[in-house]
Amino acid sequence: RPVVGGFLLLRLQQQQQSSTSFPGSTSLARSRNSDSIWFAVMLFKGALSAALALAAVPTVRGDDDDAGVIRLSLSKRPNHEMVSEHLARERDALVAILEGKERETEQGKGKKVIIAEEVATQRRRRLRGEENEEEEEMISHDLEDGKDENVIIKDYANAQYYGTVHIGSPPQEFTAIWDTGSADLWMPQKGCTHCGYCNPLTKNTSLCKDKYDSSKSDDYEEDGADFEIQYGSGSVKGVFSKDTVTLAQDIAVHHQRFAEVSDAGGMGVGYVMGKFDGILGLAFDTIAIGKTTVFGGAIEQGLVKDPVFAFYLGDEGDGELTLGGYDETKFEGDDLKYVNLDKATYWQIKLDGISLGDAYSTDSTTAIVDSGTSLLTGPSAEIAKIALAVGAKPNVVGEYTVDCKDVDSIPDIHFTIDGVEYSLAGSDLVIQASNVCLFAMMGMDIPAPGPQWILGDVFMRRWYTVFDMGEERIGFAKAVKQQ
Repeated sequence: RPVVGGFLLLRLQQQQQSSTSFPGSTSLARSRNSDSIWFAVMLFKGALSAALALAAVPTVRGDDDDAGVIRLSLSKRPNHEMVSEHLARERDALVAILEGKERETEQGKGKKVIIAEEVATQRRRRLRGEENEEEEEMISHDLEDGKDENVIIKDYANAQYYGTVHIGSPPQEFTAIWDTGSADLWMPQKGCTHCGYCNPLTKNTSLCKDKYDSSKSDDYEEDGADFEIQYGSGSVKGVFSKDTVTLAQDIAVHHQRFAEVSDAGGMGVGYVMGKFDGILGLAFDTIAIGKTTVFGGAIEQGLVKDPVFAFYLGDEGDGELTLGGYDETKFEGDDLKYVNLDKATYWQIKLDGISLGDAYSTDSTTAIVDSGTSLLTGPSAEIAKIALAVGAKPNVVGEYTVDCKDVDSIPDIHFTIDGVEYSLAGSDLVIQASNVCLFAMMGMDIPAPGPQWILGDVFMRRWYTVFDMGEERIGFAKAVKQQ
């Protein structure tokens, strides 16, 4: 089929799983070679159960018109898991609140009791960890180094799409969240603490993380600089190294700097139970802790046709991540509508406004387009207004549900970007499993000067999205419906 030539494609393929779940309980997921049971307490992207040798990765090569096109199987986390974990978070928060009230009773009236930190973190839903003097010093340091703001740090509780990346020679395979909302590549190293549980019962499951072993790579180069990211519940620490990072099978980025994580405790239990090994950031190097990005390295080494990549996110089926160009067969019409970035840090743009019929509207604001976040997020007060307009009910962790019988009556929501209106149907704003309908918008108060809204996978599923790093712009077109 016709594509914009000279680039490589990554196939985003929904993980075929047979599963049952119930609130706060177990999800039974079918992995590539075996059934594995895993317990989920946060919204995390999944990953493949076991690492495969590069030669064993299934590929589909195109015809003569598709010369050089490679498609790799990636996965989308199914709706039932996301809904199940929403219910589990709600249950855990209620338990924590009850425990807090019991402590307050024991301590006497008039004394405030801080309930579980995890509940507070869930309610804040901030993109960065706790603010403190040490963080303020880091902000000043970043400004001295020429950065205009800090790196956005997320908990990845809402990540839904994920795929493979290879590091080393011979290649070691890992599962990563391909995240346009961050810029660094990190993977757990051999001997990492808080990086999963490996034993004979779990070695072929996502509980046992694949770990980078520098001694097995002929291309390994020692760096040794410290790496640390602060998350809401703690930090993720390690050291920088250099090695060959391979995207698809043919994009081998040599001498690429990345982080070997020695302690992933800051990701919380959700990382241990989640089905991914690490993060591959696709934002700009201006916010990279390591001052370089994998895709930026591919551009500098002339490994991609154009400094462009594009997402076609599968809804209930396959999708595609395209490197070096975009796929004209994945969107309707002939033209992409481009908008220049507000800042070449995250993929941040200006929004002219957001409207929901006559019930809600907002003035101009800012947003990032983020493949690493499943939902749409905005300031808590604004999301509360939208939720009220559609009849969504909040819970104690700041998430909303709607009555499934009312889904068809939810009005369309419109995002106006550079004078062009991009709409989502009311049904696009719901993640449904059985008789539970999770409202796909969530409050997140991001401190200034950070972006106020996040257009995550819910938006990108309906609008094919092209990320043009060379021209510092994003292109949108209506995604074709899957057959």
